[in-house]
Amino acid sequence: MTALHEGTTMTLWGGCFDVPPDVLLRQLGDSLPFDRRLASADVRGSIAHAAALKDAGVLDATEHDTLVAGLEEVAAAFAAGTFEPAPGDEDIHTAVERLLTEKVGPPAGKLHTGRSRNDQVATDLRLYLLDEIADLGPALAALQRAIVAKAESHLSVVMPGYTHARRAQPILFSHWLLSHFWKLARDTERLTELTRRVAVCPLGSGALAGTPYPIDRDAVAAALGFVGPSENSLDAVEDRDFVVEFLTWAALLQVHLSGLAETLIMWSSESFGFVELSDAYATGSSLMPQKRNPDSLELVRGKAGRMIGHATALLCTLKGLPSGYNKDLQEDKEALFDSIDTLKLELPLMAGLIRTLKVRAAHMAAARDDALLATDLADVLVKKGVPFREAHAAVGSVVRRAEREGVPLTRLDLSSYQAIHPAFDADLYDAFDAHRSVAARAARGGTAPDAVRCQIEFAEAELRRASQPIEFNRKESVQ
Repeated sequence: MTALHEGTTMTLWGGCFDVPPDVLLRQLGDSLPFDRRLASADVRGSIAHAAALKDAGVLDATEHDTLVAGLEEVAAAFAAGTFEPAPGDEDIHTAVERLLTEKVGPPAGKLHTGRSRNDQVATDLRLYLLDEIADLGPALAALQRAIVAKAESHLSVVMPGYTHARRAQPILFSHWLLSHFWKLARDTERLTELTRRVAVCPLGSGALAGTPYPIDRDAVAAALGFVGPSENSLDAVEDRDFVVEFLTWAALLQVHLSGLAETLIMWSSESFGFVELSDAYATGSSLMPQKRNPDSLELVRGKAGRMIGHATALLCTLKGLPSGYNKDLQEDKEALFDSIDTLKLELPLMAGLIRTLKVRAAHMAAARDDALLATDLADVLVKKGVPFREAHAAVGSVVRRAEREGVPLTRLDLSSYQAIHPAFDADLYDAFDAHRSVAARAARGGTAPDAVRCQIEFAEAELRRASQPIEFNRKESVQ
């Protein structure tokens, strides 16, 4: 039943109230400014509910057809941007019902039979998120494809690899870049897995106890593209696990994007010069004309705190709620919407940045030094039967001697090496070849060109697999 306050203003409640809500309560609680983006989902859910009410004998054919036609008009108004909010539109559900009432009159009052805003908003949010996931998946794949293409076109570039922000061993630039592909591949897997849990239909749960009308909830779920209906009406209306799961997924993806951004920020600096950003992804200084600042990457890095905060904030909101629906759950939407909007900007931005990234192989080569090959020097002794720990200690002594003498390892004479360990002979100098070092690491997952080519093949196969439509199996659905 609807109640009227302030003339013709509509609310979806209030029959037992003597006064309208305080204006400050309305300002605090009204969600239309941000939940209006759920309009399409709200109309879709309402059309499915109208069909269920017709099948249950609550609506006759004429009423059903009138409601569906009116709802389609409402959807068209939102799509065309002609919707104008009214003072009583506290949320998208109120706005849709008000517009529907204006278009079809009294039959609109029957649409809410057997449902509550509690199951309605949960349904809307799940429908909306499924639509957005369908866009985020391809955007994530586009970034992965950009990474693979860039890696494939730079298979001969050898650079210093780093641990603890210190030069460690030579690796292929392509190998480094592909390390970020596999982080994103795991993000894709997690997105697919959480989608199965989003695709559960709460509609028909009512406020908490279910519906007394003979609604076919399986049919409603199928009509809306869900796996199936929720199994417990109380759980269905209070469940926001799927939002938390998406927000934690988004936060982890953002951490991965931030890590990639941070490395590219360092490597594009004058101190490294390993890569150069296209001007399309840099900005200048208002004072210093020579500056090309990596603002795009800094913003991606900076968004990580906010995305982590969204997940944390919703968990904190949920942790103290009593059973059943509570208005606190309205706090799920702005965090969800912001996370989605952020990723829909960042993913194509990062894909374009990677595609246009200039790789400066000469600067990478200049940054390599003999010390990068200290492990290879130890392997020379190992191949002569020296235990690795003994070889490790011997090469450590060689490094210290070279440092004391102020010369690279290749400038130490053979007698200096043999004074440290007698197993050294003239072939030790063959170890100081970065390309040979890289090529030796040919085991699966290694940095050798052949191994990286295989990795690229696996990456392309992963992209093909991930591009297949998600097929839901009811038994696989986890609520």
